[in-house]
Amino acid sequence: MTMSTSAKLCLRWRGLLFSKTITRLQCFQVQRCNSAASSASISSGLFLNHNLTTTHTRIKIKHQKCCYNNLTSKHLATDAKEDKYKDLSRTDVIEYKPALLPRTDAFSVSEHVISLDLDVAEEYSALEEISDEESAGISIPANIPPASNSLRDYVDKSETLTKLVQLGVHLWKLEQRPNVGSMLLRLDFNTDVAPRLLFLKQIGVENSRLGYIITHNPFILTADLDNLQARVNYLKSKKFSSETVASMVSRAPFLLSFSVKRLDNRLGFYQQQLKLSASNTRDIVARLPRLLCGSLEPVKENLKVCEIELGFKQNEIQHMVIAVPKVLTANKKKLTQIFDYLHNTMKVPHHLITKFPQVLNTKFLRLRERHLFLEYLEKAQYDPTLARYISLDRLVSLPDETFCTELALATLDDFYLFQKTL
Repeated sequence: MTMSTSAKLCLRWRGLLFSKTITRLQCFQVQRCNSAASSASISSGLFLNHNLTTTHTRIKIKHQKCCYNNLTSKHLATDAKEDKYKDLSRTDVIEYKPALLPRTDAFSVSEHVISLDLDVAEEYSALEEISDEESAGISIPANIPPASNSLRDYVDKSETLTKLVQLGVHLWKLEQRPNVGSMLLRLDFNTDVAPRLLFLKQIGVENSRLGYIITHNPFILTADLDNLQARVNYLKSKKFSSETVASMVSRAPFLLSFSVKRLDNRLGFYQQQLKLSASNTRDIVARLPRLLCGSLEPVKENLKVCEIELGFKQNEIQHMVIAVPKVLTANKKKLTQIFDYLHNTMKVPHHLITKFPQVLNTKFLRLRERHLFLEYLEKAQYDPTLARYISLDRLVSLPDETFCTELALATLDDFYLFQKTL
């Protein structure tokens, strides 16, 4: 009886010591879990998502096998010890077994450790072959690239970009402008783009000009339709015909992006500054609609240059602008260079330049080569009162072959040979 009591006490103390040991091991595993989690948070950027999924699966299976082997060895050891104490009662055995069985919360902690422990992942290579089941779990990237430097990567995925390309829009030009590419990607073709295209068609814009308009002014696709209609109505109220409005919009894509007040101020500026009638003002604006869109500073500067530096009178400037509106937007350096050559080298007076203002819009090299060729042939005569008079208009407007046969009375080869001597 004494031996049985002492054996029972020994077994109880042994069970208590064993349970404390398991508790300490569980605490150690939790600490290792925390350290592994912190190290995983630091190195998480070094692994791809699909590799993490595959690695977690392998590690989990590996640890489950280890747990199974440990439990098997523990139960075998328990059976061996129970054989030594066959004389103990059945109640003693029942009290002893729970200490050897694995605890449910300990196993859940083990699973948590397995899911966060990434140290084992270092032993797997990125080039290692994977099974079909593992490859099926790899995440597939989105259809549209999350970021790109070119709109061409989105054309096949975006209906809006696809339709714009079909209209003739140059996306490579639009992507060079800030924020335009992202704006186009956010547009829906049916709700945003199609109504604006239909509006342009209704005012008379040709299909072949739609791509040109959007390429130069993509913001018309986000403009309010009521504002666009109000600007068209204003131009028509100023007696611009529907065909003229359509032609102006086709050649000046930013025309409809300006408010009615600004358009009215621009028309008033040209009419008052040049002292033009309403009919002449409409005429120059219809022929050069970008006068309503561009800055007024170059226009003001050219008017001062013509009056002060070049010496033209107010009525002469008015006549030149009505004949050639591009004089208002011409480059100042080019304008003064051509006038200096005409007036000082070719000895052409102001009234002849005023009569043929298109000569101010020609290329300086063409004017110089043809004048020198005529001078070499002794036929450079620009005074209409003298014989063998050559008009300034024909001098700069005729093609080379016609210029040689009708004005210079020479062959085209002679003119080309002369150009090589310059």
